Amino acid sequence: MRIAIQGEPGSFSHEAALKAHAEATILPCALSAEVFRAVTEGAVDAAVIPIENSLAGSVVEHYDLLLRHDVGVESEWLLRIRHNLIGVPGAKLEQVRQAYSHPVALAQCRRFFEEHPEIEPAPYYDTAGSVKQLMELRDPGAAAIASVQAASHYGGEILLPEIEDNAENYTRFFLVRKRDQVVAEKEPNKVSLAFAVENRPGSLVEALQVFAGLGTNLTRLESRPVPGRPWEYVFYADYQLGDVEKAGMALEMLNKQCSMVRELGRYRAASSD
Repeated sequence: MRIAIQGEPGSFSHEAALKAHAEATILPCALSAEVFRAVTEGAVDAAVIPIENSLAGSVVEHYDLLLRHDVGVESEWLLRIRHNLIGVPGAKLEQVRQAYSHPVALAQCRRFFEEHPEIEPAPYYDTAGSVKQLMELRDPGAAAIASVQAASHYGGEILLPEIEDNAENYTRFFLVRKRDQVVAEKEPNKVSLAFAVENRPGSLVEALQVFAGLGTNLTRLESRPVPGRPWEYVFYADYQLGDVEKAGMALEMLNKQCSMVRELGRYRAASSD
């Protein structure tokens, strides 16, 4: 199976893709738009994309890309995010003066930097990319913060494991395919969808009452601006199903209340176990 990811080999997306399909061939892409293009053009069978982090929040660009392309969500799962301080082989912690990583990863390791004021956080475009750069520079005074997968892939040495502030750090990933190639889940219990309402008083409340009336558990709701249409918004929602038939009922009722409704995926809810 060929899976596209955004980021360098050894990234958390790479780790998540291998967790989904251990024997997959991974296609790294520099930009998220390239990931979706690879799926829609058939260059890969699927893509693995981060959609939400339990600490940093949503990856809003990916919601926009899901709506823009003819793709669907086949499954979701959670990856425990473990940040590690990685150096070149033979380097010592006391030598390190700079630690490179993605800004989100650096922000999730604030306690480490407070305890090691001699080490300066240095923003970089990608967690795994920072390890790749480190191994090219071979500077014992530099380090990177990334996954075990990145250290293994590039030959780095873990100087300190699991330096993240919060152990309850999970990223939710989607497996995405072309819409007509999504393998339907036999017993789905969760739905992701996008909808837009008319710009009039009470329109959003009316839409949300659909979920309440059907007894579904709305687990997530987020608004995103519509490009080129100021002060108009698309709402992205996740809800859990007690009864599979209610997913179709919700869509039918929302179509009567909303100016646009699109189901993004129907799948099994992930567990953090």
